[in-house]
Amino acid sequence: MSVQTLTQDVKKRSGWSIFMGVLSAALGVFLIAYPLATATLTTVLLAWTLVLVGIARIVFALHSQTPGNFFLKLLSGLLYGITGLVLAIAPLDGVAALTAVLGGLLVVQAGLATATAFQIRPAQGWGWYLFDAVSSLALGILIIYQWPSSSLWAIGTLVGVAVLMGGISRIAVAAKIRSGAGSVERAFPRAAQG
Repeated sequence: MSVQTLTQDVKKRSGWSIFMGVLSAALGVFLIAYPLATATLTTVLLAWTLVLVGIARIVFALHSQTPGNFFLKLLSGLLYGITGLVLAIAPLDGVAALTAVLGGLLVVQAGLATATAFQIRPAQGWGWYLFDAVSSLALGILIIYQWPSSSLWAIGTLVGVAVLMGGISRIAVAAKIRSGAGSVERAFPRAAQG
C-alpha cells in the first residue's frame, strides 16, 4: 500500500469521524435545549434496560446449580425488573429520584476526587483533580439544594453536555489525525505519489 493510498484512506475516515462529531455535537445542543425531555427519555431507556437485565437474571437463576445461587439470582432479577417497571410506569417520578441520586453521587465523587488530588499532589496536573472535586461538589450541592425542581434540568442538561463534549472531542481528534496525514504527504512528496 502506497503512502498516498494510506493518507487518502486516513483522510477519508477522519472526514467521516468529523461528520459524526458534528452530528453528535448538534444532538448534544438539542438535548441541552430540551432537558426534561432528555431526562425522561434517559429514564425510560434505563427503565427498560433494567427490565431486560431483570429478565436475564431470572433466566440465569433457573439455570443455577444450588438453591442459594438460585434465590440470590432470582431476588436480584426481581429487584432489577421491579425497579425498571416502576421507572417505566412513572418516568417523571423516576427523573426526580434519579436526580436526587445524581446529586448525592456528585458529592461523594467530589470527596474521592479531593482525596486523589492530595494523594498525587506533587505530580503535575494534581490541580485538575482538585478542580474536578470543587466543581462536582458545587454541582452536587446545587442539585440537592434545588431538588425536586432541579429534576427539570439536571439529568437532561448533563446528558446533553456529555454528548456535546463527546462530539467536540471527536472533531478535535479527527481533525488532528487528518492534519497528521497531510503532514505525512508533505514530508514524503515522492512517496505520496506512489
